[in-house]
Amino acid sequence: MKNIYLDYNATTPIAPSVQEAMAPFLSEHFGNPSSSHTMGRACSEAIEDSRSKIASMLGADVDEIVFTSCGTESNNLALKGVMMRQAPSVGGHLVISAIEHPAIMVTAKYLEKIGFDLTIVPCNEHGVVQANIVENALRPDTLLVSIMHANNETGVVQPIRAIAEACHSRDILFHTDAAQSVGKIRTAVDELNVDMLTIAGHKIYSPKGVGVLFVRRGVHLEPIIHGAGHECGLRAGTENVPYIVALGRSALLASRGLDDAADRLARLRDRLYARLRSAVGPNLTINGALAERLPNTLSVNFPKINGYDLLARTPELMASTGSACHSGNTNVSPTLQAMGLDPEIARGCVRLSVGWYTSEEDIDKAANLLIAAWESLSEAENVV
Repeated sequence: MKNIYLDYNATTPIAPSVQEAMAPFLSEHFGNPSSSHTMGRACSEAIEDSRSKIASMLGADVDEIVFTSCGTESNNLALKGVMMRQAPSVGGHLVISAIEHPAIMVTAKYLEKIGFDLTIVPCNEHGVVQANIVENALRPDTLLVSIMHANNETGVVQPIRAIAEACHSRDILFHTDAAQSVGKIRTAVDELNVDMLTIAGHKIYSPKGVGVLFVRRGVHLEPIIHGAGHECGLRAGTENVPYIVALGRSALLASRGLDDAADRLARLRDRLYARLRSAVGPNLTINGALAERLPNTLSVNFPKINGYDLLARTPELMASTGSACHSGNTNVSPTLQAMGLDPEIARGCVRLSVGWYTSEEDIDKAANLLIAAWESLSEAENVV
């Protein structure tokens, strides 16, 4: 049996047309985009074309798009860029949530370590960070709030606009990590009312190693990489032209038929859940079931077994237990802990995420594999 890939939240394959777009910039168009000769200008023009495509996808202006090496760098630039415009000795307050990706959580704790104040707000049992909870955490010295747009483990979509409005009512900047939501649901920056927004290329069918930080005009950041002043002085370093071109093509693809794609992904996700529940029964629970979720993400808890053991029994199936960034241990993930999920239930968590190249046949085969593995493990558990 061929491998079945249901781990699109961890990373996506490079789309064929994305590979085609970037290929010439890996060979004949190898110039430095800062050079004034023909080859350099061709690369510079390609970068600006991609910047325009990404700006269009977000409803932003081209001068608000900053290219980085990845989503993690974008998050670091957003948080450190705001907070470190003033010295830690002067003070300043940062607010994040308990369900953030490590790219936010670890960065925030570093800023706390060097002298800034940090508040980590909780989510409710559905995995939602409520706007009033964030508002209650704001202080006169709060400089920035960062709440992810959609959780990478559960797919739960956060009320970003309401949170942003609470921040802006007190003249506080707001950032969202949209690595999981871009290309799956609408991420227009004016609709979300955000000051900064993070994109990771490898989540939207581009290569690993390229990202974007949207920085609204008028927001001032301290650079975290210093050098020759590329990207309007916010991110020094010769631009990764092939990957930037790739990300521009991915943005164009993601912008086309977004709603239709979301509907298709949701049908596949729901088909998978229906097949699993019919076999496992009502004890198969969905994390974030009562909240708005990404159309492609199904985080479920199989009863009586360990999610790692389940996936070990299905080597043909590529999926995750919780977040791929936390794989390798059987501890309950921080997100599930924050939701207050019973550890005995949480240990059976498996995250199944579909994507552009998932077929109904893939879904049915995956369901059969998971059901057979669950039945085998459950029987062994009962024997013991």
